Amino acid sequence: MSSEELVVEPVLKISGLCFSYPDGNQVLGDVNLEVMPGEQVGLIGPNGAGKTTLFLEICGVLKPSDGDIVVLGKPVLNGDFRPDVGLVFQNPDDQLFCPSVRDDVAFGPQNMGLSNDEVEARVTEALSAVGASKLVDRPSHHLSEGEKRMVSIAGVLAMRPRLVIYDEPGANLDIRSRRRLIRLLQASAETFLVASHDLELVLEVCNRVVLIDRGRIVADGNPREIMGNDRLMEAHGQEKPHSLIPHQIPH
Repeated sequence: MSSEELVVEPVLKISGLCFSYPDGNQVLGDVNLEVMPGEQVGLIGPNGAGKTTLFLEICGVLKPSDGDIVVLGKPVLNGDFRPDVGLVFQNPDDQLFCPSVRDDVAFGPQNMGLSNDEVEARVTEALSAVGASKLVDRPSHHLSEGEKRMVSIAGVLAMRPRLVIYDEPGANLDIRSRRRLIRLLQASAETFLVASHDLELVLEVCNRVVLIDRGRIVADGNPREIMGNDRLMEAHGQEKPHSLIPHQIPH
């Protein structure tokens, strides 16, 4: 048994997290969350609930007003570069800014100080994992929305993070690209958090769901139980996924 398999400490531990903007508008209030190795957690809730803000806090982009965030045993500090935590942005155009796909995927590994050979190996590995090897020499801005999404995910996977955060990864994808994304997430070996309004996607790829509203966690547990609760979902601006609605067979 490897030492990694022996680890039972949380990959992510959030304690008493609060965040307010300078104007006093509180976005997150007393958020407490633990994510264990191998968990695939869906974060659901209405627009403005605080999901993206929470992700930016975990990555050290925003500084908490109060509380602590610990990732892989180390406190998250504002502005730190943590290659063990990868964030896939909601809009791929915010993530892809290099002349070619190869350059975009290589950006993270290069900033980790890896050798040219190792960087090239990481690029090849990551593009292969997302099924985008043939795009390696293409200009990133010439790609379709689905191709951009896969390349942006490859750019994160190339750093081999142990926690991957996906912010609305299924947004604006056609059916084929969405299905490719679902297969990728289902095969993922990494612990991940995924925020999505596509609740059917969450049902397919997550083994745990956290419902957040007005900056606070209101439910945390089994995806089918939480998303199948009509009263709970409606109270927090959500609809029960269609696949959880019993279908009557006509007589």
